[in-house]
Amino acid sequence: MKIAIVGAGAGGLSTASNIRKYNKDAEITVITMGKHIAYSPCAIPYVLGGEVENFKDIIMHEAEDYLEKNIKIITQAEVFDISSSENKIKYRFINEKTEEYELSYDYLVIATGASSFIPPIEGTNLEGVFKLRTLEDGLKINEWAEKSQNAVIVGASLIGVEVSYALKQKGLNVTMTEMLPQIIPRSLDPDMATIVQDYLEKHGINVILGQGIDKLTGDEHVEGAVFEDNVIDADLVIMATGVRPKTKLAEMAGCELGKWAIVVNEKMQTSIPNIYAVGDCVEVFDAITGDSTQSMLGTTAVRQGKIAAKNITGINAEFKPVLNSNVSKVGELEFGAVGLTVASARQSGIDATYGKIRALTKARYYPGAKRIDVKIINNLKGRIIGCQLIGEERVAERVDIMSLAITKGVTCSELATTEFSYAPPVSMVTDPIILAAEDACSKLKAVNKEEQD
Repeated sequence: MKIAIVGAGAGGLSTASNIRKYNKDAEITVITMGKHIAYSPCAIPYVLGGEVENFKDIIMHEAEDYLEKNIKIITQAEVFDISSSENKIKYRFINEKTEEYELSYDYLVIATGASSFIPPIEGTNLEGVFKLRTLEDGLKINEWAEKSQNAVIVGASLIGVEVSYALKQKGLNVTMTEMLPQIIPRSLDPDMATIVQDYLEKHGINVILGQGIDKLTGDEHVEGAVFEDNVIDADLVIMATGVRPKTKLAEMAGCELGKWAIVVNEKMQTSIPNIYAVGDCVEVFDAITGDSTQSMLGTTAVRQGKIAAKNITGINAEFKPVLNSNVSKVGELEFGAVGLTVASARQSGIDATYGKIRALTKARYYPGAKRIDVKIINNLKGRIIGCQLIGEERVAERVDIMSLAITKGVTCSELATTEFSYAPPVSMVTDPIILAAEDACSKLKAVNKEEQD
């Protein structure tokens, strides 16, 4: 059995490793345009900020390491043609544009990921303007930052927030901009986003909301960013303006494309039976709304790779709809979310209420207790459909708890009566999640009473 995988990100390598786990004889070839493989893109801001010492530290494996598993990885090569009728792909090395190579397959896995979206504004081609997607991008930014003073981050997504804080840690003057009226709009409601914004501003980051950049100025290298009549000095600009799935090869192969990306079934199979797709280049289903959506998370790509590998090797497995649980940390502040926000619920036609509390992570008298904010969103039947948490410790584990609760269809009243453990050094006698669930029940009762009246 010959398997070709295009892309060596989390999805592609997860597929390759798991195919080898279930089939010791399969001939596996992975082709990637990158020089480096098996590294953590999510760790790049933490290298820039100095929490992780070196970019080498976030590279887990080299291509040679996979040869020990009898997995061949071809780096710095581009697949430029797919013939699904002949089960063949063609590729060439990036530095050898004239020589072409052909590879036949029984199964093909498209794991091409996504590319950075750069809005069509003047000046994005100037020196000192970067995207942040790959380890190579991180290396270039780090080198340029050493000779820079003023950084502008365009886009206040998770990566925008993380890299803003990282560059501030390096000693730069940092301005983060966002066209929408809040930061981290996909994961947090405005009231919760404000808590993170206040933390960033407290640490000296200038946050501009509700304004898009008109243009970037400079002769050869960037010198400023223009907002209407306001000009901000900038000798380093990072475009954290989102990504777009790379679907060109899938389209060339004849795979069906959906609203967002490549269409796959629960087996990670495309419309062509022996072609699978995983990672940022595919669209998935939202576990709450049932609508097609995107889940551009490393955790999603790894899970999809496992599912694809099982089905390719004859083990039946299904990829479930997603909740897009996520967590991040800047400085001492952790923040995470799972499921829908109030805003996204209402955009999907779901009437929602919420409970919200501010509590502590330990008993109030125990040294080192940290503040934590919890917001639980539920529909009018009480079923929990989202949760957002911000604090200085133990956020990730609570996001995971809420992910399980939402998956199992738990209501706010059921959660409010759930048994949690307690000891003064590690928790309050009533966990903050329980307190938020109790508040959600109270708010829901008031809304239902209002409707009855």
